[in-house]
Amino acid sequence: MTIIDRVRAALGGVIDPEIRKPIAELDMVGAVSVTDAGVATIGLKLTIVGCPAADTIERDVREAAASVAGITAVTVDVTVMTSEERTALTEKLRGGRSRELQFGPDSLTRIYAITSGKGGVGKSTVTANLAVSLAARGLSVGVVDADVFGFSIPGLLGLDGAKPTKVGEMILPPINYGVKVISIGMFVDGNAAVSWRGPMLHRTIQQFLSDVYFGDLDVLLLDLPPGTGDVAISLGQLLPQAEVIVVTTPQAAAAGVAERSGVVARQTGQKVIGVIENMAGFVQADGSVLELFGSGGGDEVASRLSVDQDQPVPLLSSIPLSVALREGGDAGVPLVLSQPEDAASVAISAVADLLATRGRGLAGRKLGLSVR
Repeated sequence: MTIIDRVRAALGGVIDPEIRKPIAELDMVGAVSVTDAGVATIGLKLTIVGCPAADTIERDVREAAASVAGITAVTVDVTVMTSEERTALTEKLRGGRSRELQFGPDSLTRIYAITSGKGGVGKSTVTANLAVSLAARGLSVGVVDADVFGFSIPGLLGLDGAKPTKVGEMILPPINYGVKVISIGMFVDGNAAVSWRGPMLHRTIQQFLSDVYFGDLDVLLLDLPPGTGDVAISLGQLLPQAEVIVVTTPQAAAAGVAERSGVVARQTGQKVIGVIENMAGFVQADGSVLELFGSGGGDEVASRLSVDQDQPVPLLSSIPLSVALREGGDAGVPLVLSQPEDAASVAISAVADLLATRGRGLAGRKLGLSVR
């Protein structure tokens, strides 16, 4: 190999932190030259003007080139892709497909819709911590904050103020704790309210699932709004293969409402795979348990949703009321990372263990092969 070949090979290990692919594979490496004195000049084509990852990529390019034996200095010539090059890039990332849902019926990504009958049960907190816990197990994880009116996922995952990067017609979601996240909260200013009717809600969810580039995910979590309204129906139409997890509190009144969200999911063809009871008994300093919101709600929802089903709907976990869980959400630091020994963390991690073992099966999927 020539010294230029060795430099190009070294650049093959530089990863775009937003797209999570090698920059050479993304056609971001231009001309490479090396003088007799060992001075390397490398052309670097960023995807857009003001690319938020520009400094990181340029630094990694310098370090990779400088690591090659015989290189004495490195100059990086930074330019920006033309519109034609950006179009070619987005087509390459989409695999040559036109703009369409990334997670169609043939997708191998496991899709879990986290739903609840009413607000205030901790559904978003459970979603955020589950996502981080799954990512910590080495899975590629994405979250769609489908709660358009009450979006909270960015704050829970430490992404307040984060903005997606747009490359042509493709949107790159911000990443934190190894989780790719998209939310309408990333497109509004400050704490502005969103007041949209059904058609606009449907279009927004559809764009999240078509224009946002998540890449090859093992798991996609959908944080649904409470209730059985437009968004739940739209997601049932767009992702009928999604599996539903119902979140409730131990309170009997909440259990009755939570059951309805599972029923609506089934009406759209989705399967309810389990129930999570949040805000269960709070263990006090003396060891006694304070059942602030009552008890039995999770079992009751699971029992009701098991009626007339081939397989019973299990209670996946009962998460105890935890001050630390609330504090972690307010700080944008998921409890499963900051305090894995906390009882609430242990309960959420147990659900993540269960979901992580449900592999991306090929059964019933089209493989795109033909017999000749």
